This record gives sequence, C-alpha cells and structure tokens, in this order.
Amino acid sequence: MAGQGIGRREVLRILGTAAAAAQFPGFSKWGFACGHIGNAALQIKPAVYRPQFFNAAEYAMVERLTEIIIPNDGTPGAKEAGVAEFIDFMVANDPLTQYEFRMGLTWLEAHSEQRAGKRFVELTPEQQTSLLEPLGFKDKARPGEETGRGFFRMMREYTVTGFYTSAIGFKALDNPALKFYAESPECPHKGDPEHLHLPQAGV
Repeated sequence: MAGQGIGRREVLRILGTAAAAAQFPGFSKWGFACGHIGNAALQIKPAVYRPQFFNAAEYAMVERLTEIIIPNDGTPGAKEAGVAEFIDFMVANDPLTQYEFRMGLTWLEAHSEQRAGKRFVELTPEQQTSLLEPLGFKDKARPGEETGRGFFRMMREYTVTGFYTSAIGFKALDNPALKFYAESPECPHKGDPEHLHLPQAGV
C-alpha cells in the first residue's frame, strides 16, 4: 500500500461507482452531483445512515478524518456532504479495498494509543492534526510510518473524490453546468481571433 497512489483508471472506476452509488437509498447526507438524473434527488432520505462495512468505531474515525481533510471553512465541508457515507458504501462494494482500509484504521488507532495514550477520536483536534501531519506532508514524514502515510493518502483521495462527486462539492466548484441561463452567455474571450466567428451578445 505504501508509496502507491490512485491512478487515472482507478479514479475513473471510482467515478463510475459513484454514479452507481447515486441509486443507493441509504444515504442520509451524501448525494451524487448529478442526482437530478433519474430523479434520485427526489428520493426520501433516511434520518440516520447505517454503515454498510465499517463498525461504529471505524465509521467514527472515517467521518473525523474526512472532516479534517476537507473542513467546514464557512462553507459546507466533507462532514456536511456526507463523505464518510460515500466511503463506507464504496468500500462495502469493493472487496479489493476492504483490507487496506481496515488495516489502515487499525494502524492509526494503534499509533494514536502509542503516541498519545488515547484512541484517535478521543484526541483534541490539535492532537489529531499533530498525529496526521507526518502522514500527510513529505517534509514531516518520519521513518516507520510508511503504512500510515499510504493509508492517509488513500483516505485523502477517497475523501476528495467523495466530496467533489457530491452535490455540495460540485456546487463548491461553481460548475457552470449547475447554472440556469435565460439566454446563452456571450463568449468570455472576445479578443481571441479563433472566437471571432461566434455570435456576439445583442447582435
């Protein structure tokens, strides 16, 4: 696991699964960015999400990690987008990732006990950040933590994927596909000679 990142094919596979995940009726928060397709957005969501793979302690860790990776900075972050639900669903439906996630969470819990004498979710936010920084930044990496760095990299990639495939994350990108135009906007590159053939506003 250590030293490996998610390649382009893997990202495409995850995105394909994310689109399929849109039909899952058990999400209480996470909603696919294009959920309006097939009227998934009109589904009644349960009040509480029931994890499909992680146990309660593992799910609490996953949710906290996603919150740290994409926090609420005045706009909704990973927790509000329900990214932990997305990751749990993805792992539950992909046996190839189940061992890596479970081993990584076990490693982090043991690492927290060893370094700070407490379970990860019992640490203060400052302690959690201090524990994770050597896993997330190359210039702070410490020998012997390769397994943790590999897990945190995978966790970060799934969090980013889960967030930006969600309705909240897609909106954060200010994607023009979500805007309604009463009329087509004019070309923003008026000086580009290759765009001179395009119709101008008001003409």
